[in-house]
Amino acid sequence: MIDAVGNPKNLLLLGGTSDIALAIARRYAETSKPKVIIAARPGARRDAAVAEVEGYGLATQVIDFDAAVEGSAESAVRDAFTAGDVDVAVVAYGVLGDNENDWTDPLAARRLAEINYASAVEVGVLLSNAMKTQGHGRIVALSSAAGERARRSNFVYGSSKAGFDAFYTGLTYALADYGIKVLVVRPGFVKSKMTKGLKPAPLATTPDAVADQVVDAVRAGKEQIWSPKLFQLVMLVLKLVPRPIFRKLPF
Repeated sequence: MIDAVGNPKNLLLLGGTSDIALAIARRYAETSKPKVIIAARPGARRDAAVAEVEGYGLATQVIDFDAAVEGSAESAVRDAFTAGDVDVAVVAYGVLGDNENDWTDPLAARRLAEINYASAVEVGVLLSNAMKTQGHGRIVALSSAAGERARRSNFVYGSSKAGFDAFYTGLTYALADYGIKVLVVRPGFVKSKMTKGLKPAPLATTPDAVADQVVDAVRAGKEQIWSPKLFQLVMLVLKLVPRPIFRKLPF
């Protein structure tokens, strides 16, 4: 159970090699000692993530999870909850893709959509059912500001995040009667492994900054945050820009 000051006993990271997910574990380690369940594909990155989390003084459990493999999500969530109640589950996986390839290659486009959206929906349903059974829990869904309005430079990725965002926003309503809260997180450009080599966009943030907001928001019982907070205003303005002008903007 989450304690009186908002610290989880068991923290599940689906996409446990994510820089933001690891930063969330690091933030919790500053005030408590949750067990961290790292669900990710086997390999050097997962090994490094486990070593990093254990370096914070936290116990770990490792579970195989590959969003591109049928049945992997079901077995991963089952194994995570079999070991005990999951207080906070972070849905932190996804692929950025290559927009110029993805919008012309049907297989690449489908793979991105299946990982970022279809698999995430499956995971959301699985987490919801498991948390309803245990009677409590928090879901943190890492969405993206890219889903707010399609841009020429990343509209394939943005479209998948738009669907992701709509689904997890809907879960905030559907799970409210069960006492389970869902936090939808909408970061802008995050300086991380996923964006390595890309030019940072204005208001670029860091995994640690996002993690700080996430942990505070979970404790406050919030359902939606932007990171950084100013990005909400920026996107509100951009949504009002007429299409002929918006499509000419240099991003």
